[in-house]
Amino acid sequence: MRIIAITNQKGGCGKTTTSVNLAASLATNGRKVLLIDLDPQSHATLGLNIKAPLSIYNVLSKTAHQKAKLDEIIQNISPDFDIAPSSIILSTIEQELSGEIGRESRLWDTLSAFKGCYDYVLIDCPPNLGILTINAIRAATEVIIPVEASRFSLEGMDQLLGIINLVRDRLNHEVSCRILVTNFDSRLAHSFKMLTKIKTDFKERLFSNIIHVNVRLKEAQNQGTHIFNFDKYCRGAKDYFSLSREIITLEKEPKPATVKPIAVLEKKMNEILKKELPKLNEVIFSVFAPEAKEVYVAGEFNNWKLEDSGRMLKNNGTWSKKLNLNGGKYRYRFVIDGNWIEDSANPLKEVNPYGSVDSLIEISSKK
Repeated sequence: MRIIAITNQKGGCGKTTTSVNLAASLATNGRKVLLIDLDPQSHATLGLNIKAPLSIYNVLSKTAHQKAKLDEIIQNISPDFDIAPSSIILSTIEQELSGEIGRESRLWDTLSAFKGCYDYVLIDCPPNLGILTINAIRAATEVIIPVEASRFSLEGMDQLLGIINLVRDRLNHEVSCRILVTNFDSRLAHSFKMLTKIKTDFKERLFSNIIHVNVRLKEAQNQGTHIFNFDKYCRGAKDYFSLSREIITLEKEPKPATVKPIAVLEKKMNEILKKELPKLNEVIFSVFAPEAKEVYVAGEFNNWKLEDSGRMLKNNGTWSKKLNLNGGKYRYRFVIDGNWIEDSANPLKEVNPYGSVDSLIEISSKK
């Protein structure tokens, strides 16, 4: 389970918009997602039109009139997408925890005991560096910092990174940190100037994808839903869909729980090969990307997963991969250094349900 805190002490940088729409996008990619609204302003909760008698306050507080467990407050938004809502009373938690030992680990303790089966937990933090934000960083394994391409958005970056380092040093808790450029206005030369500065200063920590200014994102929020329910073909939906794919590329393959004796594995493998190999077709995927560091091929044939079986090999600037596939029609894409692109050499393409283009391959079935 990947736990990602989305935080920036500056308001208006797209923190909640990112939390909501990234969660929805990961869910459309087949991941089960829980969004925890840790902001007393409750913008994520309100923006998804959730009205609930219990909130995350009832989970974290020890003095709440009605205590609750995390799984008791969770509300479903759409398939594979749930939310733990917030409420204005959460603003009192800072004072409540001020003299308590272990106050910075309340959320971490809650998630450690949580038995929910989620692939991702996203935490929408308040726009400050108080105890709630520290709780989110302590509970998370990753932090996403949304920043606008503007000077003021970068002013507090050092302070936030200092808090992350403080959590690492004081609590012996390491988190990886990535920066996401949001509200990017491609009509302004100033935006590109600031983007260049961000790339220069934070090159190793910067997401490849950026989120452009898109009025449909605000309209979706006003309608009480996420962008994929409102307008899945708009620019904002495409940006968040691409971001989710980039985040998925960072998933690590789970190790098998048990290791069977080699002789048993070989016998089983031979049986499978003997039965299935005659039915398979050999297909070679290739793409020219001389500057790329890592390239995968992913598609419907492997459930769009980035795994070693889809890792491509480089030869004179061309990356290739040989796969044995059953007959049928498959959508696929190349993933070049985290960016999902269609196969420009293949004229067969189809628009996917989210408005972007997938390449298409059709394989004749062997008898």
